Amino acid sequence: MNYLQSIILAIIEGITEFLPISSTGHMIIASSFMGISHQEFTKLFTVVIQLGTILSVVILYFKRFFQSIDFYFKLIAAFIPAVVFGLLFSKKIDALMENPVTVAISLLVGGIILLKVDEWFSTKTEVASQENITYLTAVKIGLFQCLAMIPGVSRSGASIVGGMSQKLSRTTAAEFSFFLAVPTMLGATVKKCYDYYKEGFVLTHEQINLLIIGNVVGFVVALLAIKTFIGYLSKNGFKAFGYYRITIGVALLVIHFFIQKLDVI
Repeated sequence: MNYLQSIILAIIEGITEFLPISSTGHMIIASSFMGISHQEFTKLFTVVIQLGTILSVVILYFKRFFQSIDFYFKLIAAFIPAVVFGLLFSKKIDALMENPVTVAISLLVGGIILLKVDEWFSTKTEVASQENITYLTAVKIGLFQCLAMIPGVSRSGASIVGGMSQKLSRTTAAEFSFFLAVPTMLGATVKKCYDYYKEGFVLTHEQINLLIIGNVVGFVVALLAIKTFIGYLSKNGFKAFGYYRITIGVALLVIHFFIQKLDVI
């Protein structure tokens, strides 16, 4: 990985992490086209630069993180399912991250779901503030978030849909998804770094610089993306994201099978 590639991936991460279009899926696609998807450092990079994006959440919602102890307990309750499933299926998840077809199918299916989300849940809104989220609701949202371990599903998309299924408003569900990203991404980063060193890899000076640049770029871009997304979502809903996912998913499948056909010929 070179510096230009790290900046491109960080921009993609910053834009897509909090949108329901799958940051992991987009980075797998981008790194595959750049020919670096199979590198162990690339897999580490795509996880570690999430630290920059979660810092943007802390900065933007700084006061919310000091509202009550109950707030943290709810985040922990929602985070526990990801810990359990992550520990149980980490190797299978890593294997899926190398498969663009998995990403394409997930994007396509997720896009179809997003086209219907507002119709399914928008009329059932009862919870309009974070304080009214119960512990049981938090756990259920955490279970939905686990679906995002399949590359292309979208962590934010899964948790937002999970929140809306529990009668949260679009904005409340999105904001809880942002807050839940902090422990989830922090935990994923710690585990990925541990696994990286456990397998005998050591970061070079250049790789450390790439991680620093990636986190800084991801932080700045995510700041802009979150504000834009919340404003758009509250007014327009999910349909545009659904159509986008379907378009990218179909295009990726066509490209993949076309390349496979050329290889056979």
